[in-house]
Amino acid sequence: MARRSLRKKWRKFFLILILLPVLTLCIIYGIEWLKYRKARFVKYKEFGIAIPESYSIHGIDVSRYQQMIAWDAVKEMKVKNIQVYFAFIKATEGIGNTDQQFHRNWKKSKSAGIIRGAYHFFIASKDGKSQAKNFIETVDLEPGDLPPVLDVEQLNGVSAATLKKEVKAWLDAVEFNYGVVPIIYTNVDFYKQYLGSDFDKYILWAAHYYEYQQPRITRNWNFWQHNDGGHVNGILTKVDFNVFNGDSATFAEMLVK
Repeated sequence: MARRSLRKKWRKFFLILILLPVLTLCIIYGIEWLKYRKARFVKYKEFGIAIPESYSIHGIDVSRYQQMIAWDAVKEMKVKNIQVYFAFIKATEGIGNTDQQFHRNWKKSKSAGIIRGAYHFFIASKDGKSQAKNFIETVDLEPGDLPPVLDVEQLNGVSAATLKKEVKAWLDAVEFNYGVVPIIYTNVDFYKQYLGSDFDKYILWAAHYYEYQQPRITRNWNFWQHNDGGHVNGILTKVDFNVFNGDSATFAEMLVK
């Protein structure tokens, strides 16, 4: 009898050892599923990705890597309530480079009825004011456009202090020229580690993929790049998808007057 009782105890012990990890995994996946549902991410086969439906204003960002874009086709694509409402377009990089598709994209996106914004890819090892000059000489903002964007995501071998100094030089020069507060684009970890509270006054466009409700950052943010593998009619390659954190009235307030 003692041996039977001991065998039963060992069976229960091994059963618990087997079931405990399974139960833990079920709980973890259950929590993740609930988060996903709460954010109302829905997979759209037409766009090739899951999109957070809890946001009403959606957009993309493009550069020469998207090649020749048929902007009318981009604008016309609508699945349920999801449609490309705005587009950030790469304009310049560093001190002397202009994106080879910028002028075409800038003109054609507006003609198609898509709200446009221009961005500069920042090279931290180069002078910030000179980079601002490159952007200003390339981009003519008009009423109804989005504010200018600084894309900063690399140290390029400089210190954090130098990065901040040159970033601030770009932002100050661009704000003075256009009379609007620029947008900073970066990923969440880079912002926390190298920019932080010194730049909290600026509009934030945060890149943070595969999050469920919003980018994981405590400060206010305005745009969220949530996926880099979307598909849109009129674009041959994959494209980044974004949402705006607000309604149409808030979006309109942000545009250049």
